[in-house]
Amino acid sequence: MYKVGDKVVYPHHGAGSIVKKEQREVLGEKREYLTIKIDHNEMTVNVPTENADKVGLRRVIGEKEVEVVLKALTGGSTEMPKNWNRRFKHNRDKMKTGDILELAEVVRNLSLRDHEKGLSTGEKQMFVKAKKILASELRYAKGMDEEEAAEWLDGVLAGVGTNGKKKTTAKKKAVAGATA
Repeated sequence: MYKVGDKVVYPHHGAGSIVKKEQREVLGEKREYLTIKIDHNEMTVNVPTENADKVGLRRVIGEKEVEVVLKALTGGSTEMPKNWNRRFKHNRDKMKTGDILELAEVVRNLSLRDHEKGLSTGEKQMFVKAKKILASELRYAKGMDEEEAAEWLDGVLAGVGTNGKKKTTAKKKAVAGATA
């Protein structure tokens, strides 16, 4: 299933590499564990191989899926709860799924809200975290380094929620970057 060197995504933390696969004895039981290094935050996660699917571990998307993510990022806002607490929980639950399109939707909606009304401190922190997680996966999918992926994502988001040439130009650049 998974092997050392595979690029994977651990929900709510982001993309990284499997750096080790080993047998460990825990509570008298021998189990195989994957050690995953999450690059963008220097975190190491250990996951029992048998629980990989249960915790939402998945492979990084490919180049074709980047275009689908781009469409999600540049699409219109979806209906969000008006109440701050409900909106925060709604977005947090989407992030926990590990689904990149759900994550892209959270990033897009928070970006639009930031442009229109501004974000609360909690939502701002969530926005920064969601962008880092998304960029960590796009980095591998697009063959970029961490900084380039963050800049690409910021470029796409710069066109979201603005009118006129800036949106068109940012979207064209992002599409060109997605197909390059």
